[in-house]
Amino acid sequence: MTRLLLPKMGLRARITIAFAVGALLMSAVLAVATLGLTRQNLLDQRESSATARTYQNARTAEAMLPQQTAQANAPTFDPTDLLASIPTPTGSRPVLVLDGRGWARNPEFSYESLPEALRDKVLGGEAALMRFDHEGSTFLAVGVPLSGFDGAYFEVVSLAELESTLESIGISLLAAAILTTLAGAAVGWWAARRVLRPLRNISEAAHALATGRLETRVESSDDADLAPIADSFNEMASALEERIQRDAQFASNVSHELRSPLMTLAASIEVLENQRDDLPERSRAALDLMVADITRFQQLVEDLLEISRFDAGVMHLDLEDVRVDELVIQAVTSSTDVDVPVDIDSDLAGVVVKADKRRLSRVIANLLDNAAKYGEGATRVELRKVGDAVLIAVEDDGPGVPPEDREIIFYRFNRGTSAGHRRGIDGVGLGLSLVAEHIRLHGGSVWVEDRPDGKRGARFVIKLPAEAAEGAVVEA
Repeated sequence: MTRLLLPKMGLRARITIAFAVGALLMSAVLAVATLGLTRQNLLDQRESSATARTYQNARTAEAMLPQQTAQANAPTFDPTDLLASIPTPTGSRPVLVLDGRGWARNPEFSYESLPEALRDKVLGGEAALMRFDHEGSTFLAVGVPLSGFDGAYFEVVSLAELESTLESIGISLLAAAILTTLAGAAVGWWAARRVLRPLRNISEAAHALATGRLETRVESSDDADLAPIADSFNEMASALEERIQRDAQFASNVSHELRSPLMTLAASIEVLENQRDDLPERSRAALDLMVADITRFQQLVEDLLEISRFDAGVMHLDLEDVRVDELVIQAVTSSTDVDVPVDIDSDLAGVVVKADKRRLSRVIANLLDNAAKYGEGATRVELRKVGDAVLIAVEDDGPGVPPEDREIIFYRFNRGTSAGHRRGIDGVGLGLSLVAEHIRLHGGSVWVEDRPDGKRGARFVIKLPAEAAEGAVVEA
């Protein structure tokens, strides 16, 4: 059970449980030892005092017995008078045995109530004591033989008070054990927090690296155990930053080098386009293919340059006041020839957000283009205001996006597992990654989900916070 449960718990929980279990075991051992020693000491004291008192009272009875025995034939002789004259503590039950007969001060506790083994041993001439149960209670009996007489003197005391005292001590020790366990758990939680703080810093630094902040480093530690971890992380981050910068520089250089021949090719094709009517049919078909490929190639180069600017950290927003509803309508109209309905929440009427108009229009255009390539065309664009955020959603009527692809489709050069098997699609997997980068610069987020109406298709959602980038949503 421990092997099954512990791996599912966090390190902090396991450290806290370890401290709590350690405190519980330690307090349990101390409680058992304390209770045992206390019980033994109290019993020893009670037995010692009872034995001393029984010997003293036995000697008193021996001194009084000759006088009583001399009057044995007197009609007023009663051994119970002797027992009544012997001083005993409250609750003590004295028993006198003479010539095989027994007398007791308390009628409810007679000579026959004593254990037979104790009676035989004391009447055999040897003092003894014994603890025994009688009618559900524990008693201590001490017996002393009488010198010069065929008899013995016994005193029986109840141990109920002693057991009550031990029970109270046990409850106190149990409460102390519980408090010690809770204190151990609290100390474990505090210690785990202190121990895991450097690891939490490393986790935050790793998250920062994953979100693109390649300059993130972990502060060096003086701890001999933590210093190698921090140094290794910083070396890894430096190597990763250098590698990404090299790749970004390579992509930027290649893109720049491709622009010049592309411009030449585009100009040449434009000349051919002007002479299209003079070309034969096959040459026109070839020209159309070249125009499509050059257009696609130009878009790819522009996307690569855009990506390289993101990697180099030189991408900046040209913020301006933008009416969200007008921007979306214009972007939809200019990005597609299909009549895509735009549903605008009434709360968005007149809302102005500071944003980069060109980049936000590019984001909407990319989502519409993605819906046309992979989702059989966009069916609806929705704008609504949720709290202090603005949501822009593009829905399509395609096969949808599987849950396992809903994150990776925003990676570069990744079109998802389902799109990779579809033919006739000329995308390379940069459109959605550019969407994610642009929205990240605006301080927002983008994700894909199922359509809320339950129909087939996907729903791409952009969320812009109230303070997108350096701007804020305000009512016009």
